[in-house]
Amino acid sequence: MASQTSVPSPGRGRLALMTALLVPLGVGTKLYTGPGATWVVGNLGGSVYVAFWSLLVLTIRPRFDVVRVAGAVLVCTSFVEVLQRWHPPFLEAARDTLVGGALLGRHFSWIDFPFYVFGAAAVVALDRVARRQGPRPG
Repeated sequence: MASQTSVPSPGRGRLALMTALLVPLGVGTKLYTGPGATWVVGNLGGSVYVAFWSLLVLTIRPRFDVVRVAGAVLVCTSFVEVLQRWHPPFLEAARDTLVGGALLGRHFSWIDFPFYVFGAAAVVALDRVARRQGPRPG
C-alpha cells in the first residue's frame, strides 16, 4: 500500500488532528436533532465514518497511498453495510451494544453507499490539498 510517488505524505500530527476532529463530528451526527436531522443522523454520518477510518489508517501509516486506503475502507464499509441484512444472534447481540451498534450499524440502506463514496473522496481531496502545501515532517 505504500505510495509510489515522490510527493511526501501529510505528517502524522496533521493526520492525527484531522482524525481526532472527526470523532466529535461523527458523534454529533448521531445526536443531532435540528433541521434535517433525519438526513444528518441517517446519512451524513456514513461520510464521516469512512473519512475517520481512512484517516486513522493514514495516521498509523502516513506513507500509504491515500487512494488505496480510502478505497479499502470504502469496500470494508460497504461490506459492513451489506452485513446489516444478516441477523444471526451473535451479530444482533453485538449490534445491541453501544460500540457494536456504532461499528456494525443496525439497518441496511442503499442510500448509504453514495455517502460512503463521498467520505472516501473527501479524504482523497483533503490529501491532495495538504500535499500542495509542501513537504512536511512525517
